[in-house]
Amino acid sequence: MSVTPPVAGRDAAVVAGQLARRPHPMSAVATRCPYGFPAVVEDLPYDDRGRPFPTLYYCTCPTLVAAVSRLESDGGVALWTSRVAAERGLARSAVDAAADEAIRRADLVRDHGLRMVDGGASLSTGVGGVGDLLAVKCLHAHVAHALARPGYLLGEAMLAEVTDPWCGDRRCAAFLPAAEDEP
Repeated sequence: MSVTPPVAGRDAAVVAGQLARRPHPMSAVATRCPYGFPAVVEDLPYDDRGRPFPTLYYCTCPTLVAAVSRLESDGGVALWTSRVAAERGLARSAVDAAADEAIRRADLVRDHGLRMVDGGASLSTGVGGVGDLLAVKCLHAHVAHALARPGYLLGEAMLAEVTDPWCGDRRCAAFLPAAEDEP
């Protein structure tokens, strides 16, 4: 398998602007918004010092983040936790997504030669880094997984409830390096 190049240049500048901070080390832009800007990134599971970051897919688009945050603030975590407990298909989807993420994290460690201060303990966590694979901790992580890996039933069901996930004004163009205005 070839090594995925790290996110750099204009995409890294846009993500830093979207987050208003330096992002965690990223291996790829997993999803772009309708304007072509990064919306979801794939994070490396460890930083350069070997510290774990178990959230594999991370929403960076400020409009998407705000839209999912509204769903969370309306009781979304409790609602989706109940639904996963009650609906076998959603539970199976969460377990399958966790397995998919564990495999991808292990691939990224190998492909990028990453150090692991936790001995790899965080590699097998669920979506968003949860230890209980059926726990819903962060809707953003599930939506990010659904956008990065289409077919994830639980994340796609959450995303279907998100209203206005994308801006209408290319606002992330403001984060492009000087003299660039197109993604």
